[in-house]
Amino acid sequence: MWVTTAFFAVSGVLEFALSVAELDTLAPWELWDAFVRGAMHGLLALGLWRRLAWCRTIALVYCLAALTMYGVVLGLAIARAPVRFPDSVRIQSLFQVPSCALLLPFLRSRSAAALFPEPLGRRRRR
Repeated sequence: MWVTTAFFAVSGVLEFALSVAELDTLAPWELWDAFVRGAMHGLLALGLWRRLAWCRTIALVYCLAALTMYGVVLGLAIARAPVRFPDSVRIQSLFQVPSCALLLPFLRSRSAAALFPEPLGRRRRR
């Protein structure tokens, strides 16, 4: 489970760093946008660390969406489509495609279901 959490934490840091690196100006709203996009990954990582069942569902959907999106992007690149991809898309695809391809079977497995057994409202106090 810590691998899944680490993936989303690193993905959030990459999202923020690559977004800031591609900014033309350091306008406050652009920095805020980069921070929020990175923070969403961080919040998901925190939810996975706390073993919230709905975070597993979000992570599963995220991996499916990332594989689909980057699959289309790679297909366009292989077909030599006249589209220029930013460096952030290239770097994120190199990180997320193999990671999501490995995480997806785990997130669908029975062992993952056992790690995230209870929905949000039914957590027992310990």
